Order: sequence, then structure tokens, then C-alpha cells
Amino acid sequence: MTDELSVEISRFARDPAELEQIAARIQRHPAVREQLDGSAYRLLSFELVEPESKASRPTVPRKFTATFFDYTANRTILATGSLDDLEAVEVSELGVQPLPSPEEFESAVGVVLEDEELGIAVGEERLRIYRPMPPLIREELPDGRVARVIAVGLMPQDDDYRHEIVGVNMDSRSVTRYDEGAPPDSAAHRSICGLPDANEATAQKGTAGQVWVTVTQGATVLWHFLVVRPAASSGTNGSGIELRFVDYRGKRVLYRAHVPVLNVKYDGNACGPYLDWQYQEGMIQAVGTDVAPGFRLCPTPATTILQTGNDSGNFLGVGIFVHGPEVVLVSEMEAGWYRYISQWRLRANGCIFPRFGFAATDSPCVCNVHHHHAYWRFDFDIVTAGNNRVLEFNDPPVVGNQNWHEKHFEIARPRDPTHQRKWRVENTASGAAYDIVPRSEDGVAAQQSDWPFGRGDVWILRYHGNEIDDGFDTTTSPDSDAKIGQWVNGESVLGQDVVLWYGAHFTHDVAHDHPAEHGHVVGPDLVPVSWPQ
Repeated sequence: MTDELSVEISRFARDPAELEQIAARIQRHPAVREQLDGSAYRLLSFELVEPESKASRPTVPRKFTATFFDYTANRTILATGSLDDLEAVEVSELGVQPLPSPEEFESAVGVVLEDEELGIAVGEERLRIYRPMPPLIREELPDGRVARVIAVGLMPQDDDYRHEIVGVNMDSRSVTRYDEGAPPDSAAHRSICGLPDANEATAQKGTAGQVWVTVTQGATVLWHFLVVRPAASSGTNGSGIELRFVDYRGKRVLYRAHVPVLNVKYDGNACGPYLDWQYQEGMIQAVGTDVAPGFRLCPTPATTILQTGNDSGNFLGVGIFVHGPEVVLVSEMEAGWYRYISQWRLRANGCIFPRFGFAATDSPCVCNVHHHHAYWRFDFDIVTAGNNRVLEFNDPPVVGNQNWHEKHFEIARPRDPTHQRKWRVENTASGAAYDIVPRSEDGVAAQQSDWPFGRGDVWILRYHGNEIDDGFDTTTSPDSDAKIGQWVNGESVLGQDVVLWYGAHFTHDVAHDHPAEHGHVVGPDLVPVSWPQ
């Protein structure tokens, strides 16, 4: 009889309470006060920043970025520095609009509650507050600056009120109502689709949380890796559950694996398109022991909206549990009315199953056919960071009479089910390798009706530490398609440190959903080949 898997978890992160104290200290720094004194402002996030250079073993980040928004001057203030010297803080000014924090949204709700008509209706539970898309409404001022306007959804609970999405100006603390019921790029109708919104608490960007996970079977250590919760994940918009330093049977497989780019396009531009974020954790249902901030070890499977059809839960963070021959990590993220599920399943035989799920709470937008696109970034370090190569399999062959051929230079490649196409990342010295095997659920970008918004399926790139995401941060824009192709510039990938991006595409047509299904799941299979035992 095969021994059952055992999971051991150890903390690897600063305490969130300590970081809150540091953030408060930075807020009082003279250089920050010089910029913000006399203004109405808010601290939106305090984040530790990962170094761009690759290391053989992790260290707790020392650099930080504190993001403030100055409502009076309509500008973003960044305070950057190192935990080693909190007096040496650099302050800069940007014209960008960061996404709202949960606390900022609640502040906007407070303004709505002060409105003579809307506040009474909410208090009488005739209107229900929810977080809509897009989260920010562009309102240009006469001098060209953009006002800070937070979108707040108001769902009617009886026939006396209409469905509305209003804009809350955070400087004037005033409410704007729209003739069409909603701002451009969104919609507010009586006809809605999706599951009921529980409107529960969410986690703020930068909330600390990393742990080491060790998976054993008997006396054998199978897996050892670092897990970062979505709220602390890397990238401009977060990247879901992030795995780092992933070792199988003592040998390195991945330096980092995550989903830094996620977007959605509607047929006919009925809403959006939207570039979504993956750090705002929503509640999951998880029973077990809290082993670190944002991590719960569960004796039974943790569940999400996909399994239950229910938006409510009892835990913010990552649920970890053993399910047969696999250790499973799962978390749920919110982006307006969207619900995204980040899941990793690591099997005793070395297979890794990255999975990404899609669901939605009640909204008129999601009644329209729309296309979700999720892009994994797999930074493979098969045994070593260098000396890796990428091969492609086709049957029937596309190069001579050989099924496998190697890639010499950076390239974008489509999935091709007619050739059973898959890819392999191999260590050129030992022959140890992992195959990246597409699943039919992942779609083909060129076959989507929103093509070319989906852009592509697979990109084979040479590693660069500053290519962690595509750098785009505007939530709503026709230009919010993935920009991964910008890095394909002819560099050699043969015998190098390689990164493989994998896009999955899901068309959501609510009118043809099966009533027993609450969402859709995509993702490839990563399968070991000739792995040293």
C-alpha cells in the first residue's frame, strides 16, 4: 500500500502587523508629509518588492513601495525605500490611477449613504451595494487631470428603484448618476446573470503571506516549494497563487509560476474590455488550522464558488489540502463581479496541474457573450537555471519526419490540436524534462470570435527579470489585450534560461450554460520526463 501524502508548512514572511506599523511610519516620514500635508489623501497599499535578479534561494524582500492617492491634486504619490533604512525614503509623483483598495471602496460607499435618496434606499435594504466593473470611472477635469471617481453598484431589491452604477468623486465627495444607469464600458439593467453576490470582505493588495510547503510520502520528500498568497503576489495587477523555487525529489522544476495577465473581451463591446487584477482575495469555504497569515491547512477539500454555487465563505487566503495522490492549493479572487479561482495540484508522480477557474456574481454585463483570457508565466529552471532548451512535438510532423524539433530563438506558437502539439523544457546535460501538454478546455486564440484580442497561445522567451508582466495597468481600455509578444525579439533560447507563457481562452455564453455548472476551468498539464529519482 502506498503511503499517504503528508504536508508540512513553515512561515516565510514578515508579520502583517509589523508591516502595518512600518506603513504608518512611512506615512509620517517628512518627505511624504511634504507632498501630502494640506491634501485629502489615502494610503492605498504597502507592498514589499521582489528583486528582479534571480537567486538560488529566496530571501524575504527588503525593499518596499507605499502607494498614496492625493485626492486634492488628483495624483499618485509613491514612497519607496528599504526596510534596512526607513529614514532614506524616496518620493515620486505619478499621474496614474491605481485600483481602489477595499477601504477606499468602503469610503465611497459612505458617500453614497450620505446621499438623500440613495442612502435611505440602501438603509431600508431596497438597494444593495456591490463592487462593479470598471472600478474607476474616467472623469477628465478642465485642466486635463483625471478625477478620482470610484464606481459603486446599486442593485434594486424591489420595483421602486432602478439598477444603477454611480460614480463617487473622492475629492468633492459627491455622487454622479448617469442617464443610462451606468458609466461607459459598463451596464446596469434589470436583466442580470450570475450567482448572488455575498459582498463579503476582501484582502488588500500587499497583504503579507508566504509559506514553505514540504510534501512527503513516507520517508521521501516529494515536493518542496514556496507559496505566495494572491494578495502578496507579484506583477502590476497581481498573479493569483504564486509558486516559487519548486523542487520535485530534490531537483528544481520552476523558479516561478503564476498568472500575471488576465483580461476579458465582450462580443460587440457590450461592456469593457477589462484588464482584471488578481490580488483581491475573496472568501472561500475552508475548515482547518491556520498555519500562517492567509494560509489554512485543511483535512478536507476547501471549496470555492465553482463547487458550491455560493459566493460566501469563511476564510481569506489559500486553502491547502491533500486529495488522494495530490496536494492542492486553492484561492478565490474578486475583480468587480468576476470571481476567479487560482488552483495548483501537485501529484506524487511529479505532475503539476495549474488550473484557473471563472465564475461571476449577478451583473447584466455577463449576460452577454464574453471571452476570458488567462496567461500563465512558467519560469522553468529544469535542474539548473541555464542549460535548458525547448522542444515542440507535432504528429504528423511539421519539420521533416521527426515529431520533435527544438526551438533556437524566441517565438510565439499557436496551439494546434490537429498536430497534437505540446512542448518540452529539457535540461541539455541530464535530459530531465517537463512536458507542457495543452487540454481541449484551453481553447485556441485564433479560433475565438474576439480574435485578435486573445493574441496567442504560447510564447517561448529567454529569461529577463523585468519581463514579469506586460506592464499594462489600465483596467478598462480597448488596448487591454496581452502585450506578451513585445518580448519576442530574436534572442537565442537554446541552452539558456527559458520562460514559457501559456494562454488559455474561455468563451462564456450564459444563455447556454448547464444549470448544474457554476463556472469553467482551464489550464495545461505539466508532466515530468526522465526525472531523476
